[in-house]
Amino acid sequence: MRTLIENATIVNENKAFSGSIIIEDDYILQINNNKQQPGVPVDKTIDASGCLVIPGVIDTHVHFREPGLTAKADMESESRTAAAGGVTTYFDMPNTVPQTTTLEALDEKFAIASRSSYVNYSFFFGATNDNQPLFDHLDTHRIPGIKLFMGSSTGNMLVDRREALEQIFRTARLPLMAHCEDTSIIDRNMEQARLSDQSFPDISLHPEIRSAESCYQSTSLAVSLARQYDARLHVAHLTTARELELFSTGTKITAEVVVGHLLFCNEDYSRLGARIKVNPAIKTMSDRDALRHALTDGRIYTVATDHAPHLSCDKEGGCDKAASGMPMIQFSLPAMLTLTDAGILTRERMVELMCHNPARLFGVRDRGFIREGYKADITIVRHTPMTVTADMIESKCGWSPVEGMTFGWTVAATICNGHTVYENGRVDSCRVGRAVDFR
Repeated sequence: MRTLIENATIVNENKAFSGSIIIEDDYILQINNNKQQPGVPVDKTIDASGCLVIPGVIDTHVHFREPGLTAKADMESESRTAAAGGVTTYFDMPNTVPQTTTLEALDEKFAIASRSSYVNYSFFFGATNDNQPLFDHLDTHRIPGIKLFMGSSTGNMLVDRREALEQIFRTARLPLMAHCEDTSIIDRNMEQARLSDQSFPDISLHPEIRSAESCYQSTSLAVSLARQYDARLHVAHLTTARELELFSTGTKITAEVVVGHLLFCNEDYSRLGARIKVNPAIKTMSDRDALRHALTDGRIYTVATDHAPHLSCDKEGGCDKAASGMPMIQFSLPAMLTLTDAGILTRERMVELMCHNPARLFGVRDRGFIREGYKADITIVRHTPMTVTADMIESKCGWSPVEGMTFGWTVAATICNGHTVYENGRVDSCRVGRAVDFR
């Protein structure tokens, strides 16, 4: 089966050029400029006139909730949502029920995804204070890395013993992705906030409770340990200007920012309330602007979503009651492209942050680039304004913090493993996702 994508503007590896792509089965067979003819017969043609064609987005930070929390979301619903957003690969986090902190729980997730996923997948293994002996049994060609919660109250996944932290940084053969917030600082801030509000502190206090200081202290510790033990560290969802000072180009220590922290700031709590309550908290406009600036100076290495669906009823209440997390994967690419229209970054840089660098960082094999011989994971986007409405939301939770926002771009088609899984507002029924291979 050969598919021709023609009349495209291809954005790939710091270049944008007019050309065509021929897909044969699940691989990219040819990439031609607009002066070259395909040279081989094709079975299907996709006209990409007026569209950008980019590698399929690799979202390295999602919470698809399965197993155990499937009232909120599951791999079927959220991988379908990913397809509608131009995402062809996702890496799911370990704080499910049961937690992905045993080899058996990891195997169960792969089994579920093999039956359910519309797009490609893998899973982080979760660190605890005492499961480091299992690290030697992890298949480094099967999973992207180890997730380390250095600030979390999720079950027993908070790693808060210095001895355990040092052992993890010393022994991990895989990249470490760390959630960095200092729990002692957060607890102290919450106690102080409750003195003034005996029921539950107002949601506007969330960035003061889960404060900039709590983020900096924990991130600073993680960076220090990574330097001490020469570990590969990727710090998840940076939120503050001060944390950015800890990162520079050309090192084994890198940082992620998520789309919500690029779109919103603390001024939006009055409008959106708990809909934008996430951990770490969305902070000031100056922090948001610093994160945007760091997209282009090398301090931010990847952009992800931290897609984390909750039922609407779970998002009610204040800081210590409303659930933290929001669904973002369906609209992350249109949102980022709209930031390119605003001059915050170039399209080429956006592709590097959302496609190329995730593949480089975790050693994804044959994905993340438009190259001959690579897997045919391709996204087509059209420069057509789109206002987000409730009826277009694919996520099982049924809501989004970006409802009512207008983005300048629409996902026209998503091709995963050579199969068109999403086109013109419709997700195909075929679930063609495969487990990702790592070098």
